[in-house]
This record gives sequence, structure tokens and C-alpha cells, in this order.
Amino acid sequence: MRALVQTGPNVLAMRELPMPEPLAGEVRIRTGAVGICATDLEMLAGWERTGYPAIPGHEWAGIVDAVGPGVAPAWVGRRCVGDNILAPGIEVGFERPGGYAECFCTRADHLYEIGEVPYHVATLVEPLSVCLRGLRRMALDDHRAALVVGDGPIGLLMVAALRRAGVGRLALLGGREARLALGRSLGATDAFDRHALADPAAAIRQRLGEAGVANLVEASGSVAGLELALDVVAVGGRVLVLGGYSDGRAGFCWNDLLHREWTLIGSNTGTGAWGEAAAWIRQETATLSPLVTHRYPMARYTEALATVRDRASGAVKVVLEW
Repeated sequence: MRALVQTGPNVLAMRELPMPEPLAGEVRIRTGAVGICATDLEMLAGWERTGYPAIPGHEWAGIVDAVGPGVAPAWVGRRCVGDNILAPGIEVGFERPGGYAECFCTRADHLYEIGEVPYHVATLVEPLSVCLRGLRRMALDDHRAALVVGDGPIGLLMVAALRRAGVGRLALLGGREARLALGRSLGATDAFDRHALADPAAAIRQRLGEAGVANLVEASGSVAGLELALDVVAVGGRVLVLGGYSDGRAGFCWNDLLHREWTLIGSNTGTGAWGEAAAWIRQETATLSPLVTHRYPMARYTEALATVRDRASGAVKVVLEW
């Protein structure tokens, strides 16, 4: 089989590798498509979590083409996605080979069928599951208003999830007009371009109410975004933290947390929400498919990665296809 293998920091090479064989309880997936995630870029840049060689790709969709001992043969030929966390510290696309390979193995009991959903759209199930699990942890009890900070794929999917959850006034703060327009199409009633605002917090309060916003989702992955969320959250409000912040730290007055009775919620995975995410993709393929803005054959991976990194490209989600 072919695989796009990371052999060093920002070094990728297409290699011919032996076909993997599924162990007991596993299946072999033939990858149809795989999304490029911001976490992939961190991995490619070099980090301590995974060594070399490594095969990225955790936003995959594909078809079962072989099963290991103990797995029903009926799984062969089924189109699916799957929860990548196989065990603590072992995840497909990181410690275990992922969808940048033509084929890879994963646990059969982690699979969810996608029916006829195109593979490139089904790659959204992974980030969507992250959003849905976060929304569960947020446990909304006030559906009047919410603000999403960050207009990347997670932020936009959170807009769709909050609208689906019945939030009435739904605002999105971002920095790219095309993404803000997509946010409006997914249900945002208000969209703020942070580049056009001298004081984003003041603009949000003016539009959504001086008392602040009851529900905040920080999906930008920036300390500034988290600080803004704390600046505009209402007394008794909730802040769901979904971004990746590297070694960034946020500073705020602990008495604000005490006296204003905020609830700060961290959420970092989609485990437990994959079934709901896969079902939603099957029902709302047309609604969510515009988030996939660029598709490339795997052989053009260099161009695909450049598109992800180019802020002027207009990319939201870039997908590689086998």
C-alpha cells in the first residue's frame, strides 16, 4: 500500500509499505478521504507526542476491506468513520497510523456507518463529534443567546450545533468574511469581524446586551479569544473551551470567577458523541458539506498543505482523497 509518511519535522514522503493486517477485534480501513486538521500541522512541525516515522490522519472516512479474528465478516464493504482513541495515549492518526495511509487498522467496536454520505463530507464527523460532546458538557439551560469565538471548522460547526440545540440569538466572532458568511448560512444571527472592530467586546455588548452573553464557546485557540470570552460572559454564564492553546496562559481575577459565578468547561475529544455526529451527517449532508472548501488527490498533498496554511486561500476544511 501507499502511505504519506512523516519522517521528520515538516518532512513528508510517499512510501510503499506492507499492507497492515487487522488483529483480534480490529478491522482494516481503506481510506476514502482524510481532512487536514490544525493538529496535523502541529504534528508535522514536530512535537514530543509522536516520533518518526509516523502516519497522520485522524479525520478519516473509508470502507472496511478486511476484519480480524472475532469481528463479524458482514463489516466488510461498509462505509464508515470511527472514534480514534483506542486506549489511553493511543490514537489513530497519532500513535497509530491514520488516514494519510491508503489502509490502516482500527477497532471494530469504534466504527459508525455513514451510508451513502460522500467520503469528503464524512471527514467532518470527527470535528463535529468534538463539538457535540462539548455541547453536552456545556449543559445549556439558557437558550436565549450564545457567542462563538473563532470561525475555523470547530467554530462553524459549533454555530450549527447551537442552532440545532435551539439557541435563539447566535453570534459568531471571526476574522475572515467568507467564513463569517458561512456562519450566517449555518444559523448565526450576528457575525462580527474582529479586524473591523476597535473594541470587539464593546461591539458584542452593544449588539447582544450590556449584561453579557449567557453562553460562550471559545474555538479560536488564542489567549486573546479566551480573554474576550471572559470579558463578555454574563453573571452565571458558561464558557466552553474547545481551542488548542499550546503553552498559552490566560490571566484573570479569580474573584471574578467567584463573584460572577462563571462556569468554565474544557472539552477535548468527541468520544461518546460519534454516533450522534454520524447520524447528523447522514441527515444533513447538504447543510454541512459547504465546510469542505477544497479537495485534493493525495498525490497533491504539498499543494493541499499550502492551501491550509495560506490565510488568503479561503479554505475552511481541506480534504485529501485517495
